[in-house]
Amino acid sequence: MKMKSHILRLFVIACLGVLLLPHSAYCQVTVILSRHAEKAATPPKDPPLTEAGKKRADLLASMLADSGVDAIYVTEYQRTQQTAAPLADRVHVKPTVVSDMQQLIAAIRARKNGVVVVVGHSNTLPEIIAALGGPKLKIADPEYNNLFVLTVGEANSSLLRLHYGDSMPVPSPN
Repeated sequence: MKMKSHILRLFVIACLGVLLLPHSAYCQVTVILSRHAEKAATPPKDPPLTEAGKKRADLLASMLADSGVDAIYVTEYQRTQQTAAPLADRVHVKPTVVSDMQQLIAAIRARKNGVVVVVGHSNTLPEIIAALGGPKLKIADPEYNNLFVLTVGEANSSLLRLHYGDSMPVPSPN
């Protein structure tokens, strides 16, 4: 009888251990990717956002304010930083400036969970999505309204492509 009780205890402990182990379904990172908002024509190297771009940045912030963002990544260009600024202010997260895409991919892959926002460019976002296991895609130069939600798991990733705000940029009054 004592042996059966001991085996039963071991069985219960083993079952609880299996239930308490982290499962791969729980180890997921949600990466929300957006191209910078509408930019001015000048200066050509590092233009700021236009008024339409500032409105889009505010819209992005209001959309993501309650999404649990705990990390924001931007590039060294002011247009990505200005796009992320209203969201960063609302969620009290300081954006991290990254200039190396491999460093960004490694930082996201090192996370076990959470919500990450990446504000990039029409040529870098498709590369980031593909590197994180998403599909290959293209973003046309005049498109500023794409919002990608990439769920990155240990084994696979899934992508949701959304659009927000006006679909075409509003011409600046220059």
